[in-house]
Amino acid sequence: MNDIPKIIPNPPVRLIDQIRFFIRQRGLAYKTEKTYISWIVRYIRFHKLKHPSGLSEAHIEMFLDDLAIRQFAAKNTQRTALNAIIFLYREFLKVEIKQLKFSYAKAPRRLPVVFSHAEAMSVISLLPYPYKLMAQLMFGSGLRISECIRLRVKDLDFAMNVTIVRDGKGCKDRSTVLPNVLFAPLADQIERVRLIHKQDGENNISGVFLPNRLAIKYPAAEHSLEWQYLFPSKNIARDPRANVLRRHHIMDRTLQRKVKTAIKQSNIHKHASCHTFRHSFATSLLQQGYDIRTIQKLLGHAKVETTEIYTHVINQGANAVKSPLEREIN
Repeated sequence: MNDIPKIIPNPPVRLIDQIRFFIRQRGLAYKTEKTYISWIVRYIRFHKLKHPSGLSEAHIEMFLDDLAIRQFAAKNTQRTALNAIIFLYREFLKVEIKQLKFSYAKAPRRLPVVFSHAEAMSVISLLPYPYKLMAQLMFGSGLRISECIRLRVKDLDFAMNVTIVRDGKGCKDRSTVLPNVLFAPLADQIERVRLIHKQDGENNISGVFLPNRLAIKYPAAEHSLEWQYLFPSKNIARDPRANVLRRHHIMDRTLQRKVKTAIKQSNIHKHASCHTFRHSFATSLLQQGYDIRTIQKLLGHAKVETTEIYTHVINQGANAVKSPLEREIN
């Protein structure tokens, strides 16, 4: 249950708990909370557990320099660390940070690794149930792994051929395609969820976890089929917040292990993972001629520049240039 917010003591006493409480007051996503807390903890440990209020801008610069020079961090990694630290000082501690002078990370943004269509289908074919269906959704709908495992029954709209992503990256909802070829297996999956849910009810297992106080607003929702996770875990676990037994969704690390094994069995020698299916979804749409704005919307990218990186992956991005080795000799 690593996507369920940790319990914060009331009142929060430790600095990290106070920061967590402040982040939740601001309504930021739990994923953002985990990222910020992780970097703030690293920053504090880097300075031998000194309280941030006793540190100066020079200490921030030292930490960012270390990321760039000693740890060879990528630009985005250093930028994320900077955002977390600026949030700590400007928002939480109410300390204004002036212009910082530090070494900018030079590690370039890497081009995404993608599967060919044959490679993607090969990996998918080697996955057991239900991981095969999950991979098909990541490849067929462009879902992130976190979005896939958190799908609920109600997020599938068969009538409109739409998959609804709730509270995605940036705390935004979006819609993407629901492949026709998955209608039958998804219907079977929903029936399995119904049977599991019925059995849990007979065994007095508590209803599914609901975020953002929805359990208070809709008290019956946690026991309704439409709110159940589409890919429930095999095991019952204790919810650390409510201290009750629930059935959560399949964990991301479980799906990651299954996909890694299938990639190895497929003899695909790429640094690929679950996220490669999402990259492959985008490049496939580009190859089919869909416009970049449509793909941006389906992927949920805030900026079109993020989507444009896929144009550098497909061979059509350089006017279909052929290697000199492929030149015909007259």
